Amino acid sequence: MRFLKQLAVSLVVLVVGGAAWVRFAPGAGETLGAIGVSHPLIDALSGSEGGEGAGRQRSGGRGEGARGFSDAALVVVRPAESAIVNNRLNAIGNGEAIRSVTVTPASTGNLTEILVKSGDRIEEGQVIARLDSDEQMIAAEQARLTRDSASEKVERYRNLGTARAVTAVEIRDAEIAMQAAELALRTAELDLKRRDVVAPSKGIVGIITVNVGDYVTTSTPIAVVDDRSQILVDFWVPERFASKISVGQPVTANAVAQPGRQLTGAIHAIDNRLDQASRTLRVRARIENPDDMLRAGMSFSVTMAFDGDRYPTVDPLSIQWSSEGSYIWRVSGDKSERVPIKIIQRNPDKVLVEAQIAEGDRIVTEGVQRLRDGGAVRIAGEASPEREQKVAGDAQ
Repeated sequence: MRFLKQLAVSLVVLVVGGAAWVRFAPGAGETLGAIGVSHPLIDALSGSEGGEGAGRQRSGGRGEGARGFSDAALVVVRPAESAIVNNRLNAIGNGEAIRSVTVTPASTGNLTEILVKSGDRIEEGQVIARLDSDEQMIAAEQARLTRDSASEKVERYRNLGTARAVTAVEIRDAEIAMQAAELALRTAELDLKRRDVVAPSKGIVGIITVNVGDYVTTSTPIAVVDDRSQILVDFWVPERFASKISVGQPVTANAVAQPGRQLTGAIHAIDNRLDQASRTLRVRARIENPDDMLRAGMSFSVTMAFDGDRYPTVDPLSIQWSSEGSYIWRVSGDKSERVPIKIIQRNPDKVLVEAQIAEGDRIVTEGVQRLRDGGAVRIAGEASPEREQKVAGDAQ
């Protein structure tokens, strides 16, 4: 008894499922007819009355026109569009002063004066500190006296030479001694001059880390002087942009610490090789800083614009796969056409592809299961020419 109940329930489910399939699936009736199912049974499953004629009327036409209309696959299409990629580069870079110098003494000794303070704007050649120079001053004075004595001796020998009181050799020896004394004086004056610590470039003095009385050497930093009239920003770009960047190309930047303020600049330098580990290229941009609001060490968001590459775009739902690769279905007239594609870039709402399609082509997004190359299709929401002829005939 239980078996009969289960069999009855199964038969009811099959009948209901078959009726739903015949009623709502396009071409289901033709499929059942092709495998030998009688039209009265098909009409009974579909819930129509009037036999075969009523079934054909429900399908929207009579004779061959109605069957041809039912054989066409019902699809949903969306037009192909186009988009540009690789037209913009965004990168984060670090800023540096266009010229930054760490000032160190030219000789060793004790600091006796520091003539600047942190934040001072100085000029090239300005003395910013002095070392003890008593010994060098004495040496310079002694060398000056020696030079003066040698000069007087040469003058005296030249006068005596006219009276033949001294020989030409003695005069020449006196001249050589005078030249040696002049060189010794220049050396002593140079040693004295090196007791002054001089700024090699203009800029703004940073924090001074030494004090008066400290013993310093030629490697002791006295101050860091930054010329920040312009800021250099180093950033790294992907390998695909390497051939598109040139010196002088404009850039825009934003200091991360100063949001909303857009800065303009240009490419200052490009490295001659890529980093093999990251496959990126080092690029340096130059940004003007007339109001001195930017500092070395700041981080910057750099943006560059390019012409880019234009590709057609399709809906992600339209992409199909086979053993030969990816493809899409395009509707040409009332026929479907299979078009192979190569995916360039995936986005949530569209996919950029490389394919023989044009902007505006109708690409199938739904109903791809029944499509075949060259097969007839019906577009949802559009009336077919056969149906339009049928409606026109009925109106007459």
